[in-house]
Amino acid sequence: MEAAGGQLEAALLHIMQRHHHQSLHQRNKTERAKVDAVKSAARVADLLVATVDGGVQELYINERRIEFEARALLATIARYKKQTDQWLAATNAMNSVLKEIGDFENWMKIMDFDCKSINAAIRNIHQS
Repeated sequence: MEAAGGQLEAALLHIMQRHHHQSLHQRNKTERAKVDAVKSAARVADLLVATVDGGVQELYINERRIEFEARALLATIARYKKQTDQWLAATNAMNSVLKEIGDFENWMKIMDFDCKSINAAIRNIHQS
């Protein structure tokens, strides 16, 4: 009976060792899977950040371009406004000169009429 008890003890010991070995193997396998999962998650996070950062960087570049073009447009508008003001001033000056010419022409016509009237009056007096 002692031999049967020894065999039973040896079999139980063998089962425990095999269980312990399988547990260690499973634990190592689980650890490797956990490390791989953490590495994969970190890689996914890096890719997501790179994707978002790429979009943000592109938006920033576009924003800078738009600001630059807006400043250039404002400078062009200011230049055109100044040029338009100069043209308006020149046009007003020309209108004023034309008005003065018109006034002078009108004065000349009045003077011509007055001179002809005076001349006619002098002839009438001289002929009478």
